[in-house]
Amino acid sequence: MAQRKQQKDVITRLAESGEEALQKLADLPGGSRLLEAGNALRDRVDELSKRVRSLDPLERRVAELERRLDALSKPKPAARTRKTTAARGSTKSRSRKTGA
Repeated sequence: MAQRKQQKDVITRLAESGEEALQKLADLPGGSRLLEAGNALRDRVDELSKRVRSLDPLERRVAELERRLDALSKPKPAARTRKTTAARGSTKSRSRKTGA
């Protein structure tokens, strides 16, 4: 428990020192522009990360469509079915002749 209290104190001190540093930067000439640019950068990074996250479902859909296309693009054993059909046709014609 003493460690947690000490950690909170360390984190609190870091936060306070960070706030003080930002205030000092804002007081410098051109510092406010620097802070505004930093905030704008943060907003842009947030927006970019949202867009990148929205690409994940699209990538999954594209991968699924590619798999389906590959399955459709595979050559079908059409030569076997044609030979089998031709063989069946000749067998049927023979049986008709003998049966008649």
